[in-house]
Amino acid sequence: MASHTIAAHASVGEALRRINSLHNVPLTLFVEDDGKCVVGSMTDGDLRRALLSGLGMDAEVGLAMRRDFIALRPGCDQMGIFDCARRRNVRLLPRLDGMGRLIGMIDLSVTKSLLPVDAVLMAGGRGERLRPLTLSTPKPLLKVGGKAIIDYNVEELESNGVERIFITVNYLKEQIEAHFSKPRRAEITCVSEPKRLGTMGSLALVKGLQADNVLVMNSDLLTTISFEDMLRHHRSVGADLTMATVGYNVTVPFAVIEIDGDRVTGLREKPSYNYSANAGVYIMKRQLLERIVPGEYLDAPDFIEGLIADGLKVSHFPVKGLWVDIGSPADFKYADELMSRPVDRR
Repeated sequence: MASHTIAAHASVGEALRRINSLHNVPLTLFVEDDGKCVVGSMTDGDLRRALLSGLGMDAEVGLAMRRDFIALRPGCDQMGIFDCARRRNVRLLPRLDGMGRLIGMIDLSVTKSLLPVDAVLMAGGRGERLRPLTLSTPKPLLKVGGKAIIDYNVEELESNGVERIFITVNYLKEQIEAHFSKPRRAEITCVSEPKRLGTMGSLALVKGLQADNVLVMNSDLLTTISFEDMLRHHRSVGADLTMATVGYNVTVPFAVIEIDGDRVTGLREKPSYNYSANAGVYIMKRQLLERIVPGEYLDAPDFIEGLIADGLKVSHFPVKGLWVDIGSPADFKYADELMSRPVDRR
């Protein structure tokens, strides 16, 4: 971070030399006072405008910096700050401590959002329908397009600024634990299931959740769902739990008879019915986890039906774009071919 900071009493010429020394990174400096508190920001554009206005090379950078800079501070609305930064075309967003000192930076060309959620990926299944591929490799580590399935989801969460990711493991868990043994952008913790507990039952094992909302998803999905849009929807409608859904169409290949008692009242020729199906991605309020009994099996449908029965609000969010549930050899082949294409799938 030191390469991106400069003292307020430094000269404009020094700031120009410092920015010129930056390579392949946003050309931004953060101006610090004598107490190392950030008091302004300066880009190469700010410097050019200052010089064109007549400011000399020996002038202090405090005269050229922007005092209305955007920063992440403790307790702030991260998504709101990030939105403001995007609107102002900010490339580098500083993260400050309570005293205003620089503790980190976020490159907006790498991180596309800052979601205040913790994430839990379910990776304990046996993947029996994909045997023999899963006899020696857990399904989340099967490669499609040259990359493990689970890595697509982890990397997408990381690019959305999710800092804590928990992965529940069971079958061939040692391989998944080894796969995530090296440090990544997010803090990743593998949580071992002593037995199969179901999608929601395993959540009782997860310790260290801090965010008000938890994003839960199956690790073997390929999707371009917008987690940011889903969270915004979840908040705006005041949902206790929001589930992602995908459209599912069923066409009956025969004429369907409409009846009233023993009387035929009409015919519908090969009708189609559109349904919304569970996409395996959920955002829920963290306090809902208190409803889960540790050690008891609990699947998502039973958990959600319990919420509805108790009058809690369950919302749905349609997936736009790619969604592939890799549950069969045909699905796996399709996913591998899709992710191997040299095109932008977003």
